[in-house]
Amino acid sequence: MTDLNLSDAEKSYIVDGVKLGIRVDGRGRLDYRQLEIETGVVSTANGSARVRLDRTDVLVTVKMEIERPLPDQPENGRIHFFVNCSANATPEFEGRGGDDLATSLSAMMERVYSSPHTLDRSKLCVVKGKHVRGLYIDIEILECGGNLFDAISLGVKTALWATKMPKLYVTGEDGGELEFSVSDNPHDIDRIDVSNAPILITHLRITENLTVVDPTPEEECCGPVRVVVSVTPQGFITATQQFGSGTFNPQTLTASLKSARDLGQKIHNRLLRKLQQEEQMSDRQMQEFCGRHMDQIPGIRLRKVVILPGVQPVGLAHVKGHI
Repeated sequence: MTDLNLSDAEKSYIVDGVKLGIRVDGRGRLDYRQLEIETGVVSTANGSARVRLDRTDVLVTVKMEIERPLPDQPENGRIHFFVNCSANATPEFEGRGGDDLATSLSAMMERVYSSPHTLDRSKLCVVKGKHVRGLYIDIEILECGGNLFDAISLGVKTALWATKMPKLYVTGEDGGELEFSVSDNPHDIDRIDVSNAPILITHLRITENLTVVDPTPEEECCGPVRVVVSVTPQGFITATQQFGSGTFNPQTLTASLKSARDLGQKIHNRLLRKLQQEEQMSDRQMQEFCGRHMDQIPGIRLRKVVILPGVQPVGLAHVKGHI
């Protein structure tokens, strides 16, 4: 995504390393960098997540509002994606430099979550044909270190998983307008089922018949074309999109899709398992330290998750290693 000025010798060094099966940072072609996800980072949002994939840093927030449904979908809630490429992420985003990238990212996420099999939007209905919940998903790119599509998809799924919406009750009608009350019980909430929500896996074609996943900015400068694959936890491919100038030969594309499917399932399983473990642990700690703020408990940082598929997890501290 970033436009680095690499010499021909530097590009040859990167490409030759991939041909030998060893990337510049020591990873194999199908290895991810260290991935760290933190939930509950924005207290004013219904749900939030921050994803750090090496130098890539993305913040996702989810806010819920009551709005009118679409005329042709009276029972379905609505989801809106907004991407902001912060000028602090890279100098290229200054002014309107990041607009094209933001449009591509938001369009891809809209496409991925448009399928009724991804999220059951009927669960967001409040009053059929009149009022539904609208989810406004804001994606802030804080730092660009490569592989934005994958990082953003992980952040969106995690933020939706962490979203807690207060229950709404219709209390009456005034002048033809319905009146609602919001439950003030913090445990009286609705959650979003993300068991079918996909993530994105990017394969960058770095040389004629070889691709790499989780490319660095330097590798992105060497690869003319990439394919972004949407994969569900069950291993179904729901969407693909090619970016860049160039083509994939049929064998390379087939291998990339198969690899994306297998890798996507592994990441899905590890992500959901760690999120569930973290929530259970936080609930137990909250009960044990009732009346004491979690951030004041020594050795505990609220809701941090480290996802390292392929590497034995060692806890919630920063772990050196890669997927």
